[in-house]
Amino acid sequence: MELNKIYCEDCLETLVRMPNGFLDLTVTSPPYDNLRGYNGYFFNFESIAMELFRVTKRGGVVVWIIGDATIDGSETGTSFKQALYFMECGFKLHDTMIYHRQSGNPPNKRYWQNFEYMFIFSKGDISTHNLIKDRKNKYTTMGGDNVRQKDGSMKSGNRGGIKFDEYGWRENIWYYGVGGGNMSKDKCVSNHPAVFPEDLAKDHIYSWSNEGDLVYDPFMGSGTTAKMAHIYKRNWIGSEISQEYVDLANKRLKPYLTQTTLF
Repeated sequence: MELNKIYCEDCLETLVRMPNGFLDLTVTSPPYDNLRGYNGYFFNFESIAMELFRVTKRGGVVVWIIGDATIDGSETGTSFKQALYFMECGFKLHDTMIYHRQSGNPPNKRYWQNFEYMFIFSKGDISTHNLIKDRKNKYTTMGGDNVRQKDGSMKSGNRGGIKFDEYGWRENIWYYGVGGGNMSKDKCVSNHPAVFPEDLAKDHIYSWSNEGDLVYDPFMGSGTTAKMAHIYKRNWIGSEISQEYVDLANKRLKPYLTQTTLF
């Protein structure tokens, strides 16, 4: 297959042409619960999940970003159903993360809805994990040396004075602003109905792949995954069934494909 290209077709057509164990990482946010028709196109989730398992390398990762619609006063549970199906296909649920949108839908007999799930599925034991350390630690040394035992009692240990780095590993709730210029500085993305933040794509690409790895997005949309994979020196492939969105993504990518990457 030709790398660094968006294929204008149903992602199943792209996936069936991939050999077994082809992809290092998939990062995507699929349409769900008919919230948006994306130019009238919908997708066969079960077949896509099975194919993603086949084409993912042993130790590779699928990042599946999804939420639930509220229909007739009840959340659909689509996110959980899909997570369980990925596990039926053979994936491990490596981490259940939260994408906290610093904005949200107004309440209707419920609290503000301002997050989506980011399911991190691995094929076997995860092989690449470049965990981000940008959470400032409250303390840089451990003061006490008592260790609580399984029965609840305390026992003196030797942990006093242990030093920590100034910054610790990020927690698994990630915060991103939405709307305006928070998604991207590329003005053309406003023509797509569901863009996700470039920093979100970047952080997952950095966390679960290395330079030279192959990143796939089966619902490429406006090209966010491709752009950030290119900037961070990964190869990439995208599928997008809408010619309108392929044209939009290629227009967005063109100036970056002729520029030097960040590293």
